[in-house]
Amino acid sequence: MLKFSKRLNSIAKSTDSYLKRNFSKQNYHNKLIKPMKYGLFSGGKRFRSAIVVNTGKIFGIEYRNLIAIGAAVECIHSYSLMHDDLPAMDNDDLRRGKLSTHKKFNEFTAILAGNSLLTLAFEILSSKDLNLSENIKIKLIHALSNCSGYSGLAGGQYFDLTFENKKISKKNIIQMQRKKTGKLFGFCCESIGIVSKKNFRSISFLKEIGMEIGLLFQIVDDLIDYKGDSSVVGKPTKSDKKKGKATLVNLLGYDLTLDFANEIKKKLDYKIKKYGSKADGLLESVEFILNRKF
Repeated sequence: MLKFSKRLNSIAKSTDSYLKRNFSKQNYHNKLIKPMKYGLFSGGKRFRSAIVVNTGKIFGIEYRNLIAIGAAVECIHSYSLMHDDLPAMDNDDLRRGKLSTHKKFNEFTAILAGNSLLTLAFEILSSKDLNLSENIKIKLIHALSNCSGYSGLAGGQYFDLTFENKKISKKNIIQMQRKKTGKLFGFCCESIGIVSKKNFRSISFLKEIGMEIGLLFQIVDDLIDYKGDSSVVGKPTKSDKKKGKATLVNLLGYDLTLDFANEIKKKLDYKIKKYGSKADGLLESVEFILNRKF
């Protein structure tokens, strides 16, 4: 996985460079720029951007377009983390070993900076920098809106908070996590089908692969929270149990949840291998998820 980690770092650097160039065009006197950058450049691996790039390689999509789409996704992801950390939601003081945005600045600043990153994602997708037709851009914006709002990420977060300290079935936990985490990963793969002008069935197949990758990512996150080292993770672990979170590991236990994660990986490998050797990067991405420590 050493080669994959190097490629992951390379994609992260390209994504960060794109985002930094974007910020260089903004009004630096705007007071929200600093907290936006603080939340966005927080040391994440840009794994969602890597999923966009590795899926795009299957269909030969231009790299700079992949990075732009990945950058938009990372803006959505960062906004969601900034809001998740707020006292009204998960009430976390640390994120990747640093103070959460609301602890570094204040709550209303974190909310407004998060909202600004959300809208920046759509600025990126509608920008002239993205070398795609207006029709494709509209389809991308529609798809990203769908996976970010009430039917996707925001809706999943609502149920995540609503389900706390309640007995929730395995089916409902999976549905919640597919919305909360899976939908954005779904867009990472779906977007490639849109850019490639594939038919509805092909786009839906790619979206489902992405959503399953997202579900696997969330399950591994929960496993890490259950057994991980807080000094490695960058925030307190075992917090899900303390907060009464509805997770598979809290419902089924560590071993059965790990077995379930492995089953998801097997199904993903089978689907992805249909694309041949060009999909090796996406296969390695799935392998990386299951073996990550933070």
